[in-house]
Amino acid sequence: MTTTQAPRAHQPAEVVHVDERPWETLRWPGQWSKMLFHPRAERPTEPNAGLVRYEPGAHHPFHQHDFAQVWYILEGEFRIGERMLGPGTMLFHADPHFEEPLSTETGGLMLFVQYPGPSTGGLPVYDGRFNMNERKPISEERTDV
Repeated sequence: MTTTQAPRAHQPAEVVHVDERPWETLRWPGQWSKMLFHPRAERPTEPNAGLVRYEPGAHHPFHQHDFAQVWYILEGEFRIGERMLGPGTMLFHADPHFEEPLSTETGGLMLFVQYPGPSTGGLPVYDGRFNMNERKPISEERTDV
């Protein structure tokens, strides 16, 4: 802390149980999410953190982000780029980063934690990505951000 910063009060932990959130439509085919925490106007730096469930055959194309994120595979097998990855595997995406194409024949479940990019300041996107009423065709999705 520098002498120009006011001290901040320590905050207690926030607790959310997975059953308190519904499954929501995610932007990529065959993917559903339960984000337990997510950024919003009054709390833009809150991480986007929760679960992503993949149906057999789910996939996403190569795309890029300015925020950082961590994935932890809980169930299933995933082809990410040229690698086949399974339960117990953790992936770290620094900022800025690209995501290689992902696909799964088995389906599966991952823990996602997305947070503001420490070097870019890029924020994770929740609205319109994780809580969609209806998916758009991949051809209409931005894959550069």
